[in-house]
Amino acid sequence: MAAEVKILVEGYTGADKPGEKEVTCPTITLVRDKDFIMVVDPGVLEDQKILIDALKKEGLSLEDVNTIFITHSHIDHYRNVGMFPNAKVIEYYGVWYKNEVWDRENQLTENIKIIETPGHNYTSLTLLVKTDMGVIAICGDVFWKENYPEVDEYADDPEKLKESRKKLLEIADYIIPGHAGMYKVKK
Repeated sequence: MAAEVKILVEGYTGADKPGEKEVTCPTITLVRDKDFIMVVDPGVLEDQKILIDALKKEGLSLEDVNTIFITHSHIDHYRNVGMFPNAKVIEYYGVWYKNEVWDRENQLTENIKIIETPGHNYTSLTLLVKTDMGVIAICGDVFWKENYPEVDEYADDPEKLKESRKKLLEIADYIIPGHAGMYKVKK
């Protein structure tokens, strides 16, 4: 059986609108597979109730979520990790649960795999999820949104980012970018 992916909160950014007040929110995604009830990038929100209500629509509470996945170490993607009292946090440096830490494994289930996708940030990770629709790449700011400018002015390493983008476009059928809704990869 394939995993399920659902966008809980569609992200947005004003980073590509010079001269305007910058506001941002990452795309917050729910991934379910076997025992995993995972929230990806719980980020920043105008009000945490937005995420609580989105989970409630899926029949879930904060306590039901057992895993948080962080695509990269920019605070707009991870600020709300503390909302989930029973969740371990998976990020670039390892897996954290309460005061314990251990090395992360990249194959979480037969349907969920982590790959490193540096460039925007050296800690960038992408979650590859096999679903009934195909492979969905939840990639944080490797892609901010569909048709985002090719040059990412916030990228730590533009050449590595170009390589990461190329790799994801070859692997994925769909992309869930860092700050917008899911889109189909044009092949």
